[in-house]
Amino acid sequence: MDVKTLADEFKRYGIEIRRKIHSYPELSWQEKETTTLIVKELETLGIPYVRPAETGVIAIIQGTKAGEGKGKVLGLRADIDALPIQEANECSYKSTVPNVMHACGHDTHAASLLEAVQIIWRLRDQFYGTVKVIFQPAEEYFPSGALAMMAKGDLDDVNAFYGAHVSPELPTGQISVEAGPRMASSASIDINVTGKSGHGARPHTAIDALVTAAAIVMNLQTLVSRELPMENTAVISIGTIQSGTAKNIIAEEAVMSGTFRFYDPNLEKVIGEAVARIAQNTAAAYRAEASVIITPGLPPVVNDEALSAMAEKSLIKLWGDKAVGYLPRSTGVEDFAYYSRIAPSIMAYFGGIDAEREINYALHNSRFDVDEDCLTYAASLYAQFALDFLA
Repeated sequence: MDVKTLADEFKRYGIEIRRKIHSYPELSWQEKETTTLIVKELETLGIPYVRPAETGVIAIIQGTKAGEGKGKVLGLRADIDALPIQEANECSYKSTVPNVMHACGHDTHAASLLEAVQIIWRLRDQFYGTVKVIFQPAEEYFPSGALAMMAKGDLDDVNAFYGAHVSPELPTGQISVEAGPRMASSASIDINVTGKSGHGARPHTAIDALVTAAAIVMNLQTLVSRELPMENTAVISIGTIQSGTAKNIIAEEAVMSGTFRFYDPNLEKVIGEAVARIAQNTAAAYRAEASVIITPGLPPVVNDEALSAMAEKSLIKLWGDKAVGYLPRSTGVEDFAYYSRIAPSIMAYFGGIDAEREINYALHNSRFDVDEDCLTYAASLYAQFALDFLA
């Protein structure tokens, strides 16, 4: 028996699990029914598990192949939470929960990993070591569920982590496992501008916080283009401004918030300090004051070179060179990055689009869906990578 044969056998199983989870989506830290479903599947097989968080599960599959000592430990991870979005699709498995939807594919991640569990459990005589299967809550939340899954030490012995994310930029049957930076790091910006209120007809008697805030927004846009080397990609965006109380009153205060994304960890301090300098000096030029708070976000997702090479070999072993997909690195963020604090990690991106059936909407879109054939590809690579890593 091999991975591909078992993946075909459990194809319908994976689809049914995915549709159950999709129909009953749950927001971050509320994934109780999803966790119950996962635990039921594990208990049916007799697989032991631990619960580091109320809605998080780590299953433990011990290989039975002969060997000395404990062997290596591999962590396989899927996230399980949904988003606060009203689904616009009309399908038999449409979300039954108002304003909650699996618009980021976490239903697909969880289902493909459960399908992989079925495969790995039946092939446990082919590997030596341990697979820790991580069903993680609250990826869409900050601080995130990854930290909760790590907090009690249940993953401290893991030698490598493998995660997977569906991609609406690749066709079903292709998977990207490139090495290096794959998703960005993030930090948030909060700026308070203080001026002096006055009559709109006599602005010279006031200090306009709103105009000052507008100048800060514009000046921040030169930071990347004029202060960072070309090889250090970054982006800065101010997403909100609240200011003013009436059309004929000069605003005394403006409150702004935004984010910046980057790949080089050293840029967090550089950009943070530059944002504060530009905001405060711009405010001073307008006779106002600005206070700046920079809050660190998620670290970058960086695929380990050795693990990426191994994953590509596993991928080619399953389906040949045609299955190797390529994606540019993303400015999105993912809390899978935290696991690399314990051990080297790799995140694979598996294609899930079918343009002919208009299954090609972006992540976090109310029409997002996947070509369910992608489940078999994702599950197969989860399992094959585990066998190869623990061989």
